Amino acid sequence: MSSASRNSSIDLIRTAALIGICVVNLPYLALSDSDPINISTTYDHTAAFLIEFLFQGKFFLLFSLIFGWGIEIQARSAERAGVPLSRRYFRRMLGLAVLGCLHATLVFTGDILLLYSVLGVLIWPLRTLSARGLVKVALLMVLIEIISIGLIVYLLSSTEDMAPVYSLGGAFSEATLARLKEWPNAFAFMFLYQGPLAFGAMLLGLAAAKSNFFTHRSAGQHKLGRALPWLLPLALAINCFSALVAYETNLMGLIGLLSIAIGAPMLSAVYLYLLLRCGQWFRLPNVLIEAGRNSLSAYVTQGILAGLIFSSYGLNLFDVFGNAALLPIAIALALLAMILTGLIAQHWGRGPLEAVLRRITYGAQKIR
Repeated sequence: MSSASRNSSIDLIRTAALIGICVVNLPYLALSDSDPINISTTYDHTAAFLIEFLFQGKFFLLFSLIFGWGIEIQARSAERAGVPLSRRYFRRMLGLAVLGCLHATLVFTGDILLLYSVLGVLIWPLRTLSARGLVKVALLMVLIEIISIGLIVYLLSSTEDMAPVYSLGGAFSEATLARLKEWPNAFAFMFLYQGPLAFGAMLLGLAAAKSNFFTHRSAGQHKLGRALPWLLPLALAINCFSALVAYETNLMGLIGLLSIAIGAPMLSAVYLYLLLRCGQWFRLPNVLIEAGRNSLSAYVTQGILAGLIFSSYGLNLFDVFGNAALLPIAIALALLAMILTGLIAQHWGRGPLEAVLRRITYGAQKIR
């Protein structure tokens, strides 16, 4: 893949995913209660609906897709270097797990790094499948997601302890202790609720790398474009329905919850195609390209900045803004995190957490 192709596709998708993830995460970090049922103002209620409709779970899947793509890139790098992939790969997954534990404890309970580490280990036996085989297993994950959501509903029907509760209220020590207490339930919830679809997206990303999907005018992109006329309205309809009934406790609420397993991947596919087309029209600024290539640091920086803004050990703006105000704040915060990461990467060659993960991955061996 040429540098230009990479800049206009992979890095643009990462950038969009980082912004979308921040939009979803920030209400959990800035509000004690982001449930639309308990929101009184029309603007905040509308913003909460839009986040559920257009953002929740969609950009996380794009991020997972690129993670899966990266597995094949790592395999090719190991092959060029003439070294076994397994040692590098599992050291990298271990490094992600360690960073995820630290991130969940010190920054944000809704950490995805440990989840990616676990899913990265689970995908290892499937890495040698053909692109077609990987797609078939990925489609199976939709059924697994429906079963998993059903399990969550069953577990929550008897207890609400499993539902994640994130916040940055209190002093740093208090927030850290709260995160430690919440983390087991939060991780279990994320593994069941987001794990199957994220795993499916990783499989599709691996298949995309093997089939050269991101190459300009590839057959895969052409097929996705031909599907857009029916994919777009269907995806919007399903996700609009699930957002409208997201917090209802009746049968319609259950159907809406289960429909996420179908609607979220469909809308993510639409976003993917639109981003691919946008990547042909313009090039990202170099600072955002560097941030995309150092997305680990950019992702963690989002939570750190949120802590400095909303926590009592920062500017103490927790529970000050509603969902409507948090929407543009989240976009600005994500861009700020990426700009800071990009500037550091331009100066030092890579982001700080990428340097740590790289050291864990390669150890003292010469890196090629």
